[in-house]
Amino acid sequence: MSEPEVRVHRDGAGLAQAIAVRLVTHVVEAQNARGSASVVLTGGGLGTAVLAALARSVARDSVDWRRLDLWWGDERFLPPGDPERNETSARAALLDHVPIDSERVHPMPARDGSCQSPEAGAERYAAELAAAVRPGDHGGVPTFDVLLLGVGPDAHVASLFPEHAALYETNRTVVGVHGSPKPPPLRISLTMPAIRTATEVWLIASGAEKASAMRLALSAAGPVQVPAAGARGRGRTMVLLDEAAASLLPPGLRRASSP
Repeated sequence: MSEPEVRVHRDGAGLAQAIAVRLVTHVVEAQNARGSASVVLTGGGLGTAVLAALARSVARDSVDWRRLDLWWGDERFLPPGDPERNETSARAALLDHVPIDSERVHPMPARDGSCQSPEAGAERYAAELAAAVRPGDHGGVPTFDVLLLGVGPDAHVASLFPEHAALYETNRTVVGVHGSPKPPPLRISLTMPAIRTATEVWLIASGAEKASAMRLALSAAGPVQVPAAGARGRGRTMVLLDEAAASLLPPGLRRASSP
């Protein structure tokens, strides 16, 4: 696994814009190299702000949206269209404003008549991921060029919370989550083995309430106690923070970026 590279931006707004620009650049490079790109989205305030910044950016038209696959790292197991679903926020912030091929948007299952448990949704999503696998892919999932992960104040990533059973998973790519300490309690999440197949993992966080989690994530902490410490990309791991979230990091670990 790759060693984390830390970049620090002045504030949350500047961070969201910088991540959006970085994401456009990476997607365009992947499309130029291979014809298509694959990105895993994250939810939360910063994840949604990144998508909104991308929607406003003049650079968004550099992306060939018809040749981009979008997946999710986790989802709240709620009815379709629920405002708390990551998919709902992503559509409002970005996807409803770009010419993306609907067949290349892969939301995690919602709770409805055909899917009534997180486990059923996890099995369905794992099957969809497996169906997209090509020769050379790793771990039963397609190659993700970039996998975005917001980091919670408790250092959780996706819906992998400290000490939860899902963190001990070694075979499955997607799991149902019960008893999430952050509402709602029922969720679906990629597992750590699936996350670690990504070419690049980007850990993103803003705000002083994330500072302790980011310090732990970049220490020698174990991934069961500190899930963010275990989220690493095969080729590269970027840690993209604002000043507040980086405030407890050792000075030698952080590298300032332009606003």
